[in-house]
Amino acid sequence: MRAVAAATKGWRLLLVLSTAGIAAAGARQPPNILVLLMDDMGWGDLGVYGEPSRETPNLDQMAAEGMLFPNFYSANPLCSPSRAALLTGRLPIRNGFYTTNAHARNAYTPQEVVGGIPDSELLLPELLKEAGYTSKIVGKWHLGHRPQFHPLKHGFDEWFGSPNCHFGPYDNRARPNIPVYRDWEMVGRFYEEFPINLKTGEANLTQIYLEEALDFIRRQQARQRPFFLYWAIDATHAPVYASRSFLGTSRRGRYGDAVREIDDSVGRILRLLRELRLGENTFVFFTSDNGAALISAPEQGGSNGPFLCGKQTTFEGGMRVPAIAWWPGHIPAGQVSHQLGSIMDLFSTSLSLAGLKPPRDRAVDGLDLLPAILQGQLMDRPMFYYRGNTLMAVTLGLYKAHFWTWTNSWEEFKQGIDFCPGQNVSGVTTHTQEEHTKLPLMFHLGRDPGERYPLSFGSAEYQDALGRITPAVQQHQEALVPGQPQLNVCNQAVMNWAPPGCEKLGKCLRPPESVPEKCSWLH
Repeated sequence: MRAVAAATKGWRLLLVLSTAGIAAAGARQPPNILVLLMDDMGWGDLGVYGEPSRETPNLDQMAAEGMLFPNFYSANPLCSPSRAALLTGRLPIRNGFYTTNAHARNAYTPQEVVGGIPDSELLLPELLKEAGYTSKIVGKWHLGHRPQFHPLKHGFDEWFGSPNCHFGPYDNRARPNIPVYRDWEMVGRFYEEFPINLKTGEANLTQIYLEEALDFIRRQQARQRPFFLYWAIDATHAPVYASRSFLGTSRRGRYGDAVREIDDSVGRILRLLRELRLGENTFVFFTSDNGAALISAPEQGGSNGPFLCGKQTTFEGGMRVPAIAWWPGHIPAGQVSHQLGSIMDLFSTSLSLAGLKPPRDRAVDGLDLLPAILQGQLMDRPMFYYRGNTLMAVTLGLYKAHFWTWTNSWEEFKQGIDFCPGQNVSGVTTHTQEEHTKLPLMFHLGRDPGERYPLSFGSAEYQDALGRITPAVQQHQEALVPGQPQLNVCNQAVMNWAPPGCEKLGKCLRPPESVPEKCSWLH
């Protein structure tokens, strides 16, 4: 850790010196950066992706004025690992946002989890600070609840939102409702000072989050300083909500109401940028943390279009997400990029916009998308799909290889938990963990985006694709240094499992003092 700390200090010094050089040369101020991150919004939820009710006019207009990415992916099929990947530019297996509690188990962050974003990770706002950026997060953090994981400890200057989603209400005795913060101060709790009517779906949170964004933009424009706004709202995560004026306005039920309010909010943000004459100096990117949660559809979940399954799976429906880049005067209108993109690319792209380089002391998985966005270049790269600490699948070009298939257990499925409702594909959507490491299941995503027709093992096409994917996987695995797992403690999916030598403590796991090294990841 001392070596990492020393390298980190050295890297930050280089950034300070390079930034000072830019300032001395009188370089133009770098662009503002807005990342609009949705929660569980599916690829098929926007009109521009083919949603037939066409209830997202502002997002459709944003795409018409900018660039659409039809092949854009989350770094994980769950919220918190995906968000950690966005802000670090690194796969969750590297930054610690995964679990080793049994094979291929997903990783959750309930209120009681003691892990969070490690100090050794460098987050985007922390690095942007070296180029003079002021940063704010609005909405859901989801990278740890304890004080050492607070957003203001990791580069953000301002925060309005919550460490977790709007779950509840709880009994406020054994388990209190989830808090809402303004910077370091707790200003209330969901279902109390910030009411959410579960019966009607009414809540004003999206309007509150919108006003926080608009106020921040106005203040930074007055200061003439570059800013980074991370607008991470959660209205489309079950329990879905919308404000009174939007309830009942969609043909898609309550979920559609939430999408319509989000669309209206994005429109107001972009209009303000134009009014303040900030449009040409503000890079805006809209995306989602993972695919739509079909387990709560149709009333409380979205659409993944033609893709298989949804959130919590590594099929396309769980990982492929909507993505739009908007930067008037720089991105020509009406563009579509078929670049294979990742949410981790927002890290490297943002640094490039700020005139900074990614850290050199660690592996960074995100690519700089500016060559694709501004010059139309296409860069070949593999896309890795993880569940827990298990590499489930890899996409390279138009070919996707599954090394493991699994949706959820038979026990959960029999209880009505279904991540792929109405989409059973024999031998593919399995309820037992099926291994295909020697002969991966292979799909051509151009001809078969729904992953329903595996290529024949004996075909020349299969052999050629496998010949290109295998070395990419080997190179990745040989160089991989996993981070210390942060999500093992209180993982609800595997609560009754403990490693040998570790004892259980109520619902959580506790490492006995006699074997601290064996159970060190539980701290």
